[in-house]
Amino acid sequence: MDSTESSTATAAAATREAAPRQIRIFDTTLRDGEQSPGASMNLTEKLEVAHSLADLGVDVIEAGFPIASPGDFDSVKQIAESIRGSTICGLARCAEKDILRAAEALQNAEQGRIHVFLATSAIHREFKLRMTPDEIVDRAVNGVKLAVSKCADVEFSPEDACRTEHDFLCRVVEAAIDAGATTINVPDTVGYVTPEEIFKIFQMLRNRVPNIDKAVLSTHCHDDLGMAVANSLAAVAAGAGQIECTINGIGERAGNAALEEVVMAMKTRSDFYHCATRIDSKRLVPASRLVSKVTGMSVQRNKAIVGRNAFAHESGIHQDGMLKERSTYEIMSPEEVGFAKTDLVLGKHSGRAALADRARTLGFHLAGEELQQVFEQFKVLADKKKEIYDGDIIALVQQQISSGQGQRWSLVDYQVTSSKSSTPEVKLTLSDGVETKSAEVTEGDGPIDAAFWAVEQITGIKLVCKDFRVHSATLGRDAQGEVNLEVEYRGRLYRGVGVSTDSVESTILAILNAINRINPDDPE
Repeated sequence: MDSTESSTATAAAATREAAPRQIRIFDTTLRDGEQSPGASMNLTEKLEVAHSLADLGVDVIEAGFPIASPGDFDSVKQIAESIRGSTICGLARCAEKDILRAAEALQNAEQGRIHVFLATSAIHREFKLRMTPDEIVDRAVNGVKLAVSKCADVEFSPEDACRTEHDFLCRVVEAAIDAGATTINVPDTVGYVTPEEIFKIFQMLRNRVPNIDKAVLSTHCHDDLGMAVANSLAAVAAGAGQIECTINGIGERAGNAALEEVVMAMKTRSDFYHCATRIDSKRLVPASRLVSKVTGMSVQRNKAIVGRNAFAHESGIHQDGMLKERSTYEIMSPEEVGFAKTDLVLGKHSGRAALADRARTLGFHLAGEELQQVFEQFKVLADKKKEIYDGDIIALVQQQISSGQGQRWSLVDYQVTSSKSSTPEVKLTLSDGVETKSAEVTEGDGPIDAAFWAVEQITGIKLVCKDFRVHSATLGRDAQGEVNLEVEYRGRLYRGVGVSTDSVESTILAILNAINRINPDDPE
């Protein structure tokens, strides 16, 4: 080799070393995230979130747990048929029925993945599974092999891996890879470990499992001790090639690692992590807002990356520094994560195309009948308000998404009479799709309470209101009021959202939205 060839080879090697390592983003908002109490979504909402995740650039979308219910199966199936550009994943226990059901749901996916899991820690083996270590290995291997026979892309998770004895964890991982698993996920199921501990676990697996190079290592961290993001990044530093996370960090108990935080940490500190993702960071805020709306779980104001205060500066010293040089107090720009500088205004003369385009910018997909219905509501609102802002559009679209599936009861008309010195009176008329039914109620502590009584009297469904929140979609005296409530029926929680310039109407719409999610035939 002459000197020129040697220089070229050295330069190529240097380029390869400098190239950032690509980290897959595995989003489980639609599966683990939806397990947050009261955060369940209907099919229309799940499809909207799935489209948003695909636009965001998520590598793998875990769409649900197909064996869990017919609704979960249908969601995974329709998402698999609709979404392109992202791998669609279905969860399954290491059981034949689970795996076959997942395979059926994913059969029309452009790219499908079956994610099988089995608990491995001593505490789970003894108290939950009542199985020996040998039985665990056998079941894991059989589960992976069956999944591989149905789908080339198979992920295996040893549940509670971070509390599993290291020798046994290595044994199970090696056996799963030999059986055909292409991704090995190492979950911190109960959010127990520290960043230093999880780093050592991943390092140990890379050093001790002989076939580890045949699979991608993944991390799935819960936030019980507030360390999910830190633990996920520590796992990446130790060699993980995939992070499992959720939008806004939602999930069981204290939630999961927040997608927006791990992504922006690796992007902002690329000098440290030397990693990159294919996430379009400008779509983080729209995705965050969408998930917050469809789950009814508000994002705290001081939430990193997507919170309303994430780029707010009140201190005089900070403001002075910002005016002189933004980098004094901002390590990334608000535009980089999707905050808009302007709130574009639409009016009654705006057309369908303008509405659809603005909705797309805000993170929604409107087309066909759904676009037409939102446009009709938009025109009605435009006659009430002089100007319609982004918040109004978000509220309108969310109202349509929330009521887009299984809408039995709808509002026909209502009349409210209330004063400080008299009992409120509500005259309400609803439609069940076949006939209209009316009720007149003169009881309750106020018009809102009376509205609850009237809806219950017509529908025959008795509710216990567990949470009630109202806020404006935009600023101004003519702003729409958005009501988010949570009700209990037969021991289960249901969420409802309603939007109107009239707070009583928005309350009635929210109650009906919750009731339309209820199956009265469900057992107590």
